[in-house]
Amino acid sequence: MKKWILLALLVLVLYSSYTLFIKVTHFSAEKASFQYKTGGLDALADSLSAKKIIRDKTSFLVLAKLFNVEDKIKPGKFLIDKKTSLLNLIRILRNNQQARVKFILNKVRTKADLAQLVASTFSIDSTECMQYLTSNDSLASFGTDTTQVLSLFIPNTYEFYWSTPMSKLLQKMKTEEGIFWSKNNRLAKAESIGLSKNEVYTLASIVEEETNYDSDKTIIASVYQNRLKKKMPLQACPTIKYAMQDFTLTRIYEKYLTNPSPYNTYKKAGLPPGPICTPAPKTIDLVLNAPSTNYFYFVAKADFSGYHHFSATYEEHSKFAKEYQHKLDEYQARKNK
Repeated sequence: MKKWILLALLVLVLYSSYTLFIKVTHFSAEKASFQYKTGGLDALADSLSAKKIIRDKTSFLVLAKLFNVEDKIKPGKFLIDKKTSLLNLIRILRNNQQARVKFILNKVRTKADLAQLVASTFSIDSTECMQYLTSNDSLASFGTDTTQVLSLFIPNTYEFYWSTPMSKLLQKMKTEEGIFWSKNNRLAKAESIGLSKNEVYTLASIVEEETNYDSDKTIIASVYQNRLKKKMPLQACPTIKYAMQDFTLTRIYEKYLTNPSPYNTYKKAGLPPGPICTPAPKTIDLVLNAPSTNYFYFVAKADFSGYHHFSATYEEHSKFAKEYQHKLDEYQARKNK
């Protein structure tokens, strides 16, 4: 009888050792993630069981309470390796070793788009994000306002904790924006063309929306700089789309040009109040390094290649514009058949 009791105790010790020190997870992937918000250890245990991160809820709860996990853990996102033992899992939670998430910022056009991106990356609700982005009081400490806030966001890939609050996200963006402008003589270049860094960013946002081709972007930037120097209206079609908040428009008709929005650069002289998207860093540099030209006009080529004709005179521009409009009419006619 004693022999069987000893054998049973040995099996129990071996099983406990295996569970505690060797392996507890039983999901198939190499890693698994989970989020902890609120709800206590019992709800967390249920979630971990459902994700196959723990095998035994009771063992987890006993150890979690023994190591005072509930008082140590904070809301966040955690990443667990496939071979994590229960004891190591408890240590990760107790020490609040949260996973970092990648905030991949490419081109966004509106504050609402940015809020959606933030909400999909962090624990921040999109409504909370919009409250920050639309409040001058909230933005004042970051040296910006509701019209210029996008200029804090230099497209790149950044790492944060999932639970990063909006205030820390904006502070990080402010810091990164400062680092960006301090490099490659960018501030001096901006001054040399008579623009502030925010004005360069705004101009780059328009150029970003005009074409995908870098060779054209830098010439378009020179056209707009020439227009600004001559105090001519920019007459930038992307600003009309922004004014109307309709980015599906493929053709800008005369009736759209009467929109009273301050972003309508056909009616309002100079740059719009703020950026119309988050331009790529390369586009910002193309604006800063735009060549000196005598061009004041440009229009898309009639072959629909995405490239443009550039002109110094309105007469030459008018010829190219009519050619493009004719081809566009033909295309629309074929499409409507």
